[in-house]
Order: sequence, then structure tokens, then C-alpha cells
Amino acid sequence: MTNTNSQVYLSGQFEPLSEAKISVLDRGFLFADGVYEVIPAYGGKLFRLQQHLDRLNNNLTAIRMNAVMSDAQWAEILKKLLAPQTLDDQAVYIQITRGAGANRDHQLPEQYTPTVFAMCQAIPVGSVDKTAQGVSAITLDDIRWDWCHIKSVSLLGNILLKQQAADQSCTEAILIRQGFTTEGSASNVFIVKNNQLITPPKSHHLLPGITRDLVLEISQSKGINCIEKEISEEELTRADEIWLTSSTREIMPVTKLNNRPVGDGNPGAIWQKASQYYAEFKQQLRGN
Repeated sequence: MTNTNSQVYLSGQFEPLSEAKISVLDRGFLFADGVYEVIPAYGGKLFRLQQHLDRLNNNLTAIRMNAVMSDAQWAEILKKLLAPQTLDDQAVYIQITRGAGANRDHQLPEQYTPTVFAMCQAIPVGSVDKTAQGVSAITLDDIRWDWCHIKSVSLLGNILLKQQAADQSCTEAILIRQGFTTEGSASNVFIVKNNQLITPPKSHHLLPGITRDLVLEISQSKGINCIEKEISEEELTRADEIWLTSSTREIMPVTKLNNRPVGDGNPGAIWQKASQYYAEFKQQLRGN
């Protein structure tokens, strides 16, 4: 939960969350004209900060905005936000919009002052342990726009898909576009088949996940056979294991898909290894 008295950063100032305000003409509010980033922090240590900032700046470029500050400035701001929160694991949320104009106009303004917002939110204790027991998912048609590689604040499509999953007591919706798996509504997707770890290649149909990349990096370094290739819907449904990855949920094993067990209905052997390697990486980050 987020404490309303906790400090947030808003366009150059630190202030209590309860006092932070933006203009009703802000283009993020009116048009979802902006991007965001979520960075986990373990024991006050930011997880893959450089990779997250690189993605943030790439997303700004994609929507025709300039970087709002240097990496060093971001590091200073985020560490100050985290300073009172080092006892709990945190999710640091960053949002940048094109700011407020003089009126509501679809066309991009030639001049703008971006709205820059950042806050911390505690990652619930035990959430990773709970999902490690296995989660349920359903497959749904990918109804979202065509540039899913941009981490846009326009998330209505994702929200509606996620809610369809929740309506069926599932944790996630795994999305299918033209017969192939893209990603989850809020996660990247992996499968295991015949001891090979497979994930869809990066494209404009899925978000280039930081955790996705780390899982591949660690798995390859530990000798797990990995490949990036398209996964058909049939391959997904016949997989020995299915995983979902995200920065705050880490690596979730899917043990039931469309009401049918995945494999033997328990987290698989390859997931057990990858999960342990990931936990070791986190411990090294903490310095423990």
C-alpha cells in the first residue's frame, strides 16, 4: 500500500502524495500522452536501474519526447525517495507525460513542459512466495494497439484483458495475436518444451521486459537451453511448463491454463532451477 503522507517527486519537487496535483489539461490525463516505468528495489537497491532508464528514454523517443533528465539525476531522485523505505521491498513508479497545454488539442504541441512523477509503493510481503505455488491463466485475443513495445500509460486494453482473467479467477491473460503468443496482459511469457526454454522474440507486439532479459541471461549462463522464437497457440497449450515474468512478480509458474493443468499441474523442474538462480541474483543485489 502507498502511504498518502509518503514523499513523491513531482516536476522538480518532493512533497507528500496527498498534496501532489497536476493540471486537468495535462495531456497524460486527457490523452494518455505519456510513458511509465516500474523499477523494483530490494533493501533500497534498485534492480537493473540502467536498463530501466534506457527503456524509459527509448520510450520517450518513440513518442517524440526528449529525455527529461540524466541517468545520474534520476539515480539521485530515486535514491532519495527510497531512503525512508529500505526495510521493505519497493516498486518505484515513474511517469512522464507531455504536460499541460493551453487547451485540449490532439496535435502535439511544438513547445511543452513535461510532467515528471515518481513514487514508491511497497511490494506486498510474501507475494512472490504465494505465486510460486502456481497460478492460473487463460488465453485471450490480443485486442491492444500495434505498438506494444512502448510502455505507454494507455493501458485500458491491458486492464480489460486482465479483468477478464480475474472474472474467471485467473491471475493473468496470455494474449494471442494471429495464432501466436505475444505476452501476458502485464507480463512476458516463457514456455518449456522438451527441456528447452522458449520465449517470443522482441517485436512491436510485446514489451521488451527487463526481467525477461535477465531470466534469459541467467538461464543461459547456468546451462539451460534457451531460444527466442514465436510460440503458436498450440505450442502454448502443449507446453511442459509456462512461466510469466514481470519486475514485481518475478517468475510465476502457470500450473493451469484454460482450466487444464500445465504439465503435471505443479511448478516444473526447469522453473525450480530458474527461480533459485533469480533468488540468488536478488540476494547478491541486496549485498547479503
